[in-house]
Amino acid sequence: MTDLSVAKKAGKVAFDVDAIRRDFPILDQRINGKPLVYLDNGASAQKPIAVLDAMDRYYREMHSNVHRGAHTLGDRATSAFEGAREKVRSFLNANSTREIIWTRGTTEAINVVANGLAGRLKPGDEILVSHMEHHANIVPWQMVAERTGAKVLPVQVTPEGELDLESFTSLLGDRTRVLALTHVSNVLGTVNPVAPLIEQAKARGVITLIDGAQAVPHFQPDVQALGCDFYVFSSHKLFGPTGIGVLYGKAQLLEEMPPYQGGGEMIERVSFERTTWNVLPYKFEAGTPPIAEAVGLGAAIDYLDSLDRKGMEAAEAALLTRANQLVESVPGMEVIGTASNKMPVMSFKIAGLHPSDIGTLLDQQGIEIRTGHHCAMPLMDFYGVPGTARASFAFYNTLEEVEQLFTALQKIQRLFA
Repeated sequence: MTDLSVAKKAGKVAFDVDAIRRDFPILDQRINGKPLVYLDNGASAQKPIAVLDAMDRYYREMHSNVHRGAHTLGDRATSAFEGAREKVRSFLNANSTREIIWTRGTTEAINVVANGLAGRLKPGDEILVSHMEHHANIVPWQMVAERTGAKVLPVQVTPEGELDLESFTSLLGDRTRVLALTHVSNVLGTVNPVAPLIEQAKARGVITLIDGAQAVPHFQPDVQALGCDFYVFSSHKLFGPTGIGVLYGKAQLLEEMPPYQGGGEMIERVSFERTTWNVLPYKFEAGTPPIAEAVGLGAAIDYLDSLDRKGMEAAEAALLTRANQLVESVPGMEVIGTASNKMPVMSFKIAGLHPSDIGTLLDQQGIEIRTGHHCAMPLMDFYGVPGTARASFAFYNTLEEVEQLFTALQKIQRLFA
């Protein structure tokens, strides 16, 4: 039993990064002979023992297909599987588990919505995204637009990496049918003011989707307070397993949308004359679902719920503050994205160095970051760079690791100066 699972019996525990790190066994290793400093959390976060144990226990004690077996293992698996759905519902503050659809991840969730809304679109209709979107929130809309004659229009960003609200106001119009925005930019860390933008869109009858993949690891969204029609995220960024994600959708819209895939589980009755669909949420869950992964995601949410969330958020803010303080210690270093409200993500470039070289040299010192275009090529074009180096922090990172990053960057800069 982990330190935090013991402490949880007495309620939420005070934020103690040393205790928390003991719950993430992958962090206790050496890379190229150096202690691992994992700063690629924006790509995929690490998993606590609670998640690993929950998935192991599922496979050892209750594995069976769900909803179908008239036996004890089937009942256990179904209970754990649907229990995880309820945990997600509570995490998002959705009205009902009917509004929680399992997907393979954020990308599939957006594709489900885009394809489901295609029948509402016609030539000349407009879909608003932003210039800072991940490709997953651009390409599905482009594909649907090509089929329907609609247009995808980007809301511009400022040089600081914030949404240009004048651009948004000018683009939101009578032809706007869908607004799809990221809650937090995976490149810039910018926290977008989605609530007032959703409110403006709703006043015009526009359907809204929020990509929360980069938001949920850092704070807990409230979909009812936001007022969005759809909210999507991936488990593996929320300290859960890969291969599963969540689509929250308002029940009325989900009822009106056609299924994304056909097959078992999503049907009510099949004949060669006609097939009818299952009730929500199963209407969108064809085939055997990711049962163990759902259990793992539920365990990740339980784990986060055991933490002092305000302490966690303060610790992450301190990491970003210290990183910003150290930027000037590396000659030629420039941060891309300096929004006033951002999560602990730092994309940067260093004069004379290619991002991939920075990443390779940091890895030699045991420091893992991300390099490249981060699946955000339009944003790279806006800043006139082929890519950036990106350090993305999580609550299990330490101020000492921030110091190690910048000490390593100073060493690299001197080497190439």
